Amino acid sequence: MSYLQYRKLKNILFLGSLYMSALIALLPLFLILQYLILKGATSLNLDFFLHDPSPVGEAGGGMRHAIVGTLYMVGIGSLISVPIGLLCGIYLAEFGRGKTAKILRFTIDMLTGIPSIIIGIFAYILIVAPLQSFSALAGGFALSIIILPIVTRSTEEILKLVPTHIREAGLALGLPRWRVIFQIIVKGNFKSLITGIMLAVSRAAGETAPLLFTAFGNMYLNFQISEPMASLPVQIYTYAISPFDQWQEQAWAAAFVLITIVLGINLVSRALVNNKMIIGQSKRVINHTRLIRKKKGN
Repeated sequence: MSYLQYRKLKNILFLGSLYMSALIALLPLFLILQYLILKGATSLNLDFFLHDPSPVGEAGGGMRHAIVGTLYMVGIGSLISVPIGLLCGIYLAEFGRGKTAKILRFTIDMLTGIPSIIIGIFAYILIVAPLQSFSALAGGFALSIIILPIVTRSTEEILKLVPTHIREAGLALGLPRWRVIFQIIVKGNFKSLITGIMLAVSRAAGETAPLLFTAFGNMYLNFQISEPMASLPVQIYTYAISPFDQWQEQAWAAAFVLITIVLGINLVSRALVNNKMIIGQSKRVINHTRLIRKKKGN
């Protein structure tokens, strides 16, 4: 075997190992999706989305209350954590030097690694125990702790990719630093920042442990922020361990709906990234800078 043939064989073996590794990594996802489609999709119907649960032994019923509750608590968590996460990420990207930035970055990294059940216990001690009641507020607060570090780190990494000359161009026009950050850097990368937020929301939407300690659950549709509220992950857990076949079928259907929501959010966020990469935004940001300069001149 010649040296050239040896190099080609080694290249084929290396590429083959890469493809095999990618296939092994994707196989569990495909198997989970296949099983959920077989077990869950067949149990879906219109009543599942439009009705609350029926009593045990009665046919029909759905999980409207859990779907609405999940969206409600994720919305509360997003309202709490997304503005804070964006501001922290902007600070770390634009002023991320010194002792304060190091402490903040370390804290965010620690929050990312904390198990979700610990976050649930913390929210229970902080909100549920003093108020002596499970509530949607406590559930949203627990989810906000999960969303916060993801939004912060994604914002920091996205803004770090913006070329330095974009910032220098804005400052050279005589714009204040805050206008350069918010009207040029942040506005020019708005879609990419939304992508990081959507990934954080999809992570929070599938959490079960924090909601067991905070929102607990409810068998009826409820919009009171101070009362217990149902969620898809908790409802799946409750129905899956029940001895009733009808509830177990609805648990599979709910699992299929939940994984569809999470995958949908991830796919949309990936599409936004592919359609608007940071490097490709430079021209638009420069045009926006010129527009600000023209307005300032007027």
